Amino acid sequence: MRRSFLCVPVLLLFASAALGDQITLKNGDRLTGKIVTGDGQILLLKAEFVGDVTIQWAAITAMESSDILHLTLKDGKRLSGKVTTEEGKFVVAGAPESTPPAAKDTIVAVRNDAEQKAFDTAAEKMTHPKFTYFWSGLFDTGLALTRGNSSTTSYTLSAKGVRETPRDKLTLYTTYVYSSDSTTNPSRTTANALRSGIRGDLNISPRVFVFALADFETNQLQNLDLRQVYGGGFGYHVIKSDRNVFDVFGGFTYDRDAFGSYTTANPAPPPATIFVPAATQNSAEALVGEEFDSHLSKRSLFAERFSFYPNLTHTGQYRFQFDSNLSTQLKTWLSWQLTFSDHYISYPPIGLLGNDILLSTGLRVTWGKAKL
Repeated sequence: MRRSFLCVPVLLLFASAALGDQITLKNGDRLTGKIVTGDGQILLLKAEFVGDVTIQWAAITAMESSDILHLTLKDGKRLSGKVTTEEGKFVVAGAPESTPPAAKDTIVAVRNDAEQKAFDTAAEKMTHPKFTYFWSGLFDTGLALTRGNSSTTSYTLSAKGVRETPRDKLTLYTTYVYSSDSTTNPSRTTANALRSGIRGDLNISPRVFVFALADFETNQLQNLDLRQVYGGGFGYHVIKSDRNVFDVFGGFTYDRDAFGSYTTANPAPPPATIFVPAATQNSAEALVGEEFDSHLSKRSLFAERFSFYPNLTHTGQYRFQFDSNLSTQLKTWLSWQLTFSDHYISYPPIGLLGNDILLSTGLRVTWGKAKL
């Protein structure tokens, strides 16, 4: 008989553990499971047979936890321990005696041990970020082939790496375009251009930021051996939300264009051709532009940037760059992308055009976390 009485507390203990955490709602319903996390708006409960259950924080009247929970209050204070409810307020076991029960509207975060550990790790990264933290990026590909009566090859490759924190943003980017036509001998190159650069943005207030950039470009068909652009300026976040970002910016740049020598048709023969010597132009430029990024839907992203460079050294000359991209997610790491860009100079070498337009579509591979 005595042994039976001793078994009762043990059975009750195991029954209590099996029940897990309990949530009581305003309508009197009780939910049982494991509390995962909450943010003062919703609470996530993992139930054994139902799975994840999202509960409105305002609908909760009581909470009883079987495991340790971590509560963060509006004043920044953090309490850890098993949680019970008394008169509509939450009591944390092990809290200092001077700590009163927490009213529901003072709680801004609820986390179990695993969630709190992940949060603390992320907070430590933000406090002491290493250069290897917070990187994300993408690779875009486009390929077109023809064979038979024609034999052409065309492909584009683009890559971008972004390290973004709430304070700053570093962007590395490159695009390579190549096209050839070997339908008749000898084969000829119809496009061969490489564009690369780096840009750093630093927020000096929630809306205002400063930036610095370095761009490099070569273009065989324009006889551009190398364009080097260095500059910087200020920008303003006109719109900055989770779905849309619209920035305007302005500043100054230094541009050095080195064009190679070539032979071209003489517009007023004879002779039939003329020799154009190599030339280098150094210029100071102003810079004005805008950038817009938008999540059109859960799977679709649109991004564009326009930069205009009026020449301050050779007045009347100017450049502009327009780049845009639309991508639709197929899988977490795979998207279909469409790219359009137009780079223009008003001072092309003799016999050549100032525009270089790119239209490409293909697959995009992404890596890393896009934003914090």
